[in-house]
Amino acid sequence: MEFFRMKRDIPFMSWGKYTTTVSLITFLLAVFFLYSKGLNFSVDFTGGTVMEVHTAGQADLTGMRLSLKQLGLHDANVQNFGSSHDVLIRLPLRHGVSSGALSEKVRQALRQQDASLQVRRVEFVGPQVGDELVKDGSAALLFVSLGIVIYLSLRFKWRPAVATLMANLHDVVIILGFFAFFQWEFSLSVLAAVLAILGYSVNESVVVFDRVRENFRKMRGASVSQVIDNAITRTMSRTIITHGCTQLMVTSMLFFGGEALHYFALALTIGILFGIYSSVLVASPIAMALGMTRADFLVSDRKTNTLPDTP
Repeated sequence: MEFFRMKRDIPFMSWGKYTTTVSLITFLLAVFFLYSKGLNFSVDFTGGTVMEVHTAGQADLTGMRLSLKQLGLHDANVQNFGSSHDVLIRLPLRHGVSSGALSEKVRQALRQQDASLQVRRVEFVGPQVGDELVKDGSAALLFVSLGIVIYLSLRFKWRPAVATLMANLHDVVIILGFFAFFQWEFSLSVLAAVLAILGYSVNESVVVFDRVRENFRKMRGASVSQVIDNAITRTMSRTIITHGCTQLMVTSMLFFGGEALHYFALALTIGILFGIYSSVLVASPIAMALGMTRADFLVSDRKTNTLPDTP
């Protein structure tokens, strides 16, 4: 299915120096904000108090958040848990205040708003658990990146693999940079979105490089830049359809999913937008800069040690 057909190939590779320069600047800014401001980790990572409460009627989340803000708990997280009557409240650590005293203070404030409120459970998440989550999350990013390199190295060769990995890590660092700059809360759901973007972006790069390999067999005598320009131009319709449909779903979560899904959907939105950009205007120029040739896409014949379909 195609929305349109381009009669002429768009010279994407002629813009390679400019797009990679913009990407480098954006990447360095993201790294700077990560270093200078750092991520605003949620209770999942920093530790704190987790409360599960139940109300007889539908829980008034807005009223609960307002009550907690009046207590000075502006960074408390309030969301439905399982049903509209059950609410999960995450309270960050407070120096000099015990978990029991804090949960009791919150319970009294919420009971004044809704006398039917019942506290089902109160749990304390220690900083040690948060440190383990940070380490596990970093390990997950590392293993996913290694898996991408191995997969692409087997599918193509090392130059497209390295270029794709650099483009995908570019997307991840920029997402983290946004969260560091605006100090948005970084939770486990956001980490899941970052891991999803890694897989999502690599899929787009594989589609482009698959078309590049096909073009190398068909476009005999064409330069590498011409082959890549044709591949990207011919996959534009597919890119618009795929990313457009995905973004429609993510946008619905962003605006109608409530506070629980807001930052998850926001991370996906940033990742999708920069994923399109990096797959088209970052991965391919990097592959060309690494010296990508026809041999990186056409598998050698083991018996004759020659490349098939070579002119």
